[in-house]
Amino acid sequence: MMLTEEIPVPTAALPVDEMKDHLRLGSGFADDSLQDGLLETYLRAALAAIEGRIGKMLFRRRFLWELGCWRNDEQALPVAPVSGIVSVTLVDGSGVETLLQPSTYRLIPDLHRPRLAGKGTSLPAIPSEGKVEVVFDAGFGATWTDVPVDLRQAVLLLAGEFYEHRHDDGVQSAGLPFGVVTLIERWRTVRILGGGRT
Repeated sequence: MMLTEEIPVPTAALPVDEMKDHLRLGSGFADDSLQDGLLETYLRAALAAIEGRIGKMLFRRRFLWELGCWRNDEQALPVAPVSGIVSVTLVDGSGVETLLQPSTYRLIPDLHRPRLAGKGTSLPAIPSEGKVEVVFDAGFGATWTDVPVDLRQAVLLLAGEFYEHRHDDGVQSAGLPFGVVTLIERWRTVRILGGGRT
């Protein structure tokens, strides 16, 4: 099983100005944008850490998911919230692709465990020694304001922590800061049965 981000979060969508306010960086100077690249890096790192912890994508973007077998009649998708399935393609052992018609599958939306299911029947069989490629869009929305407010605050706090400790020599404690953990706790997905049906 492999999940690949096909379309990254655009730089313009990142809250760099809000991050500057959060850090109380000076403004009105000729070099106001001098640290924008650094702040973008820390924002992306904070997004990745929080998305990995809660199993939810904050910004909506496109993903390619490859797997060798279905776990059940309904396959739980690896992240949430999923807004739509773009395509489902069966690939046999010699690389021949068969694009499935949308009439053969459906998305079962769920904030924590969205699922892919067959329409009126079970999901089509994956060829022996082959795989299935599922392309889908996941995330709360395309803009920063589409992200729930507590998750936005968690990203700013964590990115701020990365920024403030950028010169540390590794003595900083491991794990997420308590404030970040508190903000994201209600969004965490409890995984049971290895991602199968719960």
